[in-house]
Amino acid sequence: MAGEEINEDYPVEIHEYLSTFENSIGAVDEMLKTMMSVSRNELLQKLDPLEQAKVDLVSAYTLNSMFWVYLATQGVNPKEHPVKQELERIRVYMNRVKEITDKKKAGKLDRGAASRFVKNALWEPKPKNASKVANKGKSKN
Repeated sequence: MAGEEINEDYPVEIHEYLSTFENSIGAVDEMLKTMMSVSRNELLQKLDPLEQAKVDLVSAYTLNSMFWVYLATQGVNPKEHPVKQELERIRVYMNRVKEITDKKKAGKLDRGAASRFVKNALWEPKPKNASKVANKGKSKN
């Protein structure tokens, strides 16, 4: 930034913010070029359905977020525009995908093993009749 020429068309106080914004726009441009270099079908063929949903949701969210910024730069309040509802709808679906992913990562309960563990861990008193019956059988022989 030291070598950059400061433009007199805007206040000096916002020069650093504008430079950061310009760098961010450049980074977004590079990411978009990378994404656009591979066809969508080619990309989606390599992914499982859950990953495909994530790519689609992130793409839709990014596009709508960029439109939000565009509206703000044009003086339109994006909070009063339908893009706000669209972003919220996409967030809901992103949360659903996250829940599905979390469920897949969660440990699964082996019911048979759990019931055997509980059954063996619990103390069961021997029936009183069982010991007498066993003793009677032994004393007769």
